[in-house]
Amino acid sequence: MNSRSSRSSSFCALSHNYPASLQKSLHTVSSLTPLSPIALALSMMLAAPAFADDTASAKGAKGELPEVVVTGVSGNEPSTEKTGAYTARKSNSATRLDLSLRETPQSISVVTRAKMDDFKQVSANDVLANTTGVSVEKVETDRTYYMARGFDIVNFQYDGVGIPFTGGNVAGDIDTAIYDRVDIVRGANGLMSSTGNPSATVNFMRKRPVYQFQASAGLTLGSWNTRRLDADVSGALNSAGTVAGRIVVAKQAGDSYLDRYSPEKTVVYGVIEANLGDATVLSVGHSHQKSDAKGGMWGALPLYYTDGSPTNYRTSTSTAADWSRWLTQDDRSFVELSHQLNNDWQIRTTLSRNRSTADSKLFYVYGTPDRSTGLGLYSYPSLYNDVNTQTLFDLSASGKFALAGRKHDLSFGINWSKSKMDDISHYGVGIGTALPDISNWTGNYPQPAFNAYTDGSAYEDTRKTAFIASRFNLADQFKLILGANHTKAESTGFAYGVSSQKNASKTTPYLGVIYDLTPYASVYASHTEIFNPQSEVDVSGKTLDPVKGKGDELGIKLELFERKLNLSVAVFKIQQNNAAEQAGYVGTKSYYRGIDAQSQGVELDASGELTKGWNLSAGYTQLSLKGSNDLDVKTYVPRKLFRLSSTYQLPFMPQAKVGGSLNWQSDIFRDEGSGNIIRQGSYATMNLMARYDVNQNLSISANLNNVSDQKYLTSLYWSQGYYAAPRNGSVAVNWKY
Repeated sequence: MNSRSSRSSSFCALSHNYPASLQKSLHTVSSLTPLSPIALALSMMLAAPAFADDTASAKGAKGELPEVVVTGVSGNEPSTEKTGAYTARKSNSATRLDLSLRETPQSISVVTRAKMDDFKQVSANDVLANTTGVSVEKVETDRTYYMARGFDIVNFQYDGVGIPFTGGNVAGDIDTAIYDRVDIVRGANGLMSSTGNPSATVNFMRKRPVYQFQASAGLTLGSWNTRRLDADVSGALNSAGTVAGRIVVAKQAGDSYLDRYSPEKTVVYGVIEANLGDATVLSVGHSHQKSDAKGGMWGALPLYYTDGSPTNYRTSTSTAADWSRWLTQDDRSFVELSHQLNNDWQIRTTLSRNRSTADSKLFYVYGTPDRSTGLGLYSYPSLYNDVNTQTLFDLSASGKFALAGRKHDLSFGINWSKSKMDDISHYGVGIGTALPDISNWTGNYPQPAFNAYTDGSAYEDTRKTAFIASRFNLADQFKLILGANHTKAESTGFAYGVSSQKNASKTTPYLGVIYDLTPYASVYASHTEIFNPQSEVDVSGKTLDPVKGKGDELGIKLELFERKLNLSVAVFKIQQNNAAEQAGYVGTKSYYRGIDAQSQGVELDASGELTKGWNLSAGYTQLSLKGSNDLDVKTYVPRKLFRLSSTYQLPFMPQAKVGGSLNWQSDIFRDEGSGNIIRQGSYATMNLMARYDVNQNLSISANLNNVSDQKYLTSLYWSQGYYAAPRNGSVAVNWKY
């Protein structure tokens, strides 16, 4: 388990709120034309959040909107809804250039709406756990780390705009009801992410309005009394068809396979899109998610006894007290303006205001139990509150230019972000109280007064970035992509008595070459870099230099079966240098040293349609992960991962679809020292699905997960862990118009 300060300071969620200028935009949209009742409902919902953070920032936002109107951009990629496809033709998530997956010189996976719907992937964890090369480290019931190519993923973007996680992980649950697709770009994506790790960037693409009326609703009933309701309505809001809106709502509640754990969440998303002219589009949107997890675990189960032998609790065993609760709320608001300058050039600008809060009463259990008695565990009750606000501004232009008798592609832009984090920890009376054997514990622990002492953090991160990328068509078959990102990152404040001061700037290059073997097959090579500033100090008290990451990749990509199937094979080498590792103490203060790590391996990815009605998404990753001493590091990261999802529409019964998914990972372990080694053997899980379309409006589906009832730990990222869900299932009735 981490130190108290790191445990507490990482109780931060991705966040979100809204600028006051949004209300002005809504008024502008509503004044364009008479609105229908749907439009009025959308307007009221979008205007409802409290946008009054501080008067100065709101005033600044109002001052920026006139420029936004002058320089808008439409950059939304084609929707995957209603296509039924398991892949997409294009993605600009790696370079902001309008490229096909084959023309992108980096590994990229696209998770479409069809795949999410088929396998009931209702959370980001579900999506990423079934994605090539990604491992989901569920350290607790309501906090998760993500990894790719041996390093932590800290960059989640929304329609291409985002900043790194405040605490390095996600608290709560990111619901997928509002997203059309998810792009995962693996490697050091420094061109688009500015700071972070050489792992991956995850880009969530929101659903957008359609101009022809459509509506859908679904009711899902699942194991452990889980109930979920989804609704989605979209259409034109005026008779001229120049304004459209969309509302998405999801509500989920129920119990769990874990003792005392009952998660609940509510999701509401609204967006209005207005055509201000033949070439200008204004979009205004807001999403709200509230998650209330009762009986969630802070930390998890001890994994070995005092004699070094492994524990083996019931799958349902939990360390949570019966009063434990973790409430998170996430609000994200955005204004986008897109403008088509001519046939070749477009500009896009985005202003986003995000706010996330967490309010929790949690019960941590520490210690090592005795094998014969189960005793040796102790209590650590605490109460936490935190608020994280983010403001982001992004302006980019993309288009074509002529040089040496050929047309080339160019994208450039700037972005700015500010993230402010405030949290406070109230520690409970009675820390260190001995606990009974938790094997059959009911969570009966008196809720203490949370006034033993308090601690907290208050810090602010600012990032300023300029980027440029160009694809040069050197020959009909040969393309060169050159790019660079210059970022200045600053942080001020403190976290649990430790300074968060850091200041660094760096220019990171992007280089890619693509050679077309045929119109459907290309070989490519790329070099990417990224960096991340640090606030840790060395033994002399000097702040460590930024972490530097770089990635080299060589591969081949193919478009098969009339470009309906994307296939790629890549070899990669990732290097991360100077990552802070605690090296000792000077008095009571920790000091750190920079360490290096390198991963290299091979990756295969396939997605799309093999033949009419047969969709496939599959991937295999194999890597080695070494430290500067050439010894294995991060042994909790699986060295081999296999992902497979496939569905088939029965030719003799076209209204029926069946499918399955298989996830496998190699064995992992964690060395706790003193001869205590925690192991999780290799394992595979299988899920099944079936859907029957009663008619063009009504369908019935069923899903069965972990068919073999495999028992396994969700992660060894920490020294504690808990067991994944046993066999479970759901049935759903879906209606669409």
